Amino acid sequence: MSRRVLRVLVSVWLLSSAAAVAPASAQTVHSLNIGGGWFFPRGIDSRPIDDVFVRNFYGELVPAFDFDPNYTDALLFQGMEDFRSGTFFGEWNISFGHRVEVGAGVGFYNKTVPTVYRDIVNGLFDPPHEIAQEIGLRIVPVTGVVRFMPFGRAGDIQPYVGAGIAALTYRYSEKGEFVDVQTGNIFCAGTPGCQTPAYVASGTAVGGVWLIGVKLPFGGDIYGMNVEYRRQYGTGKAGIENGFVADKIDLGGGSLLFSFTVRF
Repeated sequence: MSRRVLRVLVSVWLLSSAAAVAPASAQTVHSLNIGGGWFFPRGIDSRPIDDVFVRNFYGELVPAFDFDPNYTDALLFQGMEDFRSGTFFGEWNISFGHRVEVGAGVGFYNKTVPTVYRDIVNGLFDPPHEIAQEIGLRIVPVTGVVRFMPFGRAGDIQPYVGAGIAALTYRYSEKGEFVDVQTGNIFCAGTPGCQTPAYVASGTAVGGVWLIGVKLPFGGDIYGMNVEYRRQYGTGKAGIENGFVADKIDLGGGSLLFSFTVRF
């Protein structure tokens, strides 16, 4: 187990312990949330300049084609909109009275987007062929959160706000055909029959989480539904030394989530 993940688990335990200082008369109730929704990665304009998506989107001049400033190594995709995709999650919660709830959960997001070089084509063919790749991003967030419900009680409609921490386990990959910016030669990586493996960066980044939502009961206090917007933050490492064009990968973004709740 990595030290970052261990720190997250310890922090979740500390959050649980902090919530437990509620009055001894407060009722402790467990609940399970299972659901899904849509994940929206942070947009190109709000990401750091050394982010691998930003670098691939805008590109830089290719030294091998310095005779023409229109040649860049930019990839053709519609910003981070192309990487919006579904997500699903499960979460175990412990409520202390009617105002405080501590939760620990895990989610899953995965999206692969086909791209081509925006300014460069393979001129060995007639007509020239596009030089195509696939970019993939997977994030598995392990989160610990505390929700505060200022109004109502179980069985009522309860708006809430919350915050916490997340261990974002990620895998970023690029495979297909690529251009050597120094020589202009085209080579493959990670495709069938290619000796060069795909470019892959993976690891775990720790960051913050905040959320806002509402609890909607189903005619009682046992079953219900949550509608929640959640925002996560974290930065992983891609690595120029690993063959990528930038060093970092921003893992932040927002999620609109819908979940079914069962209280025990």
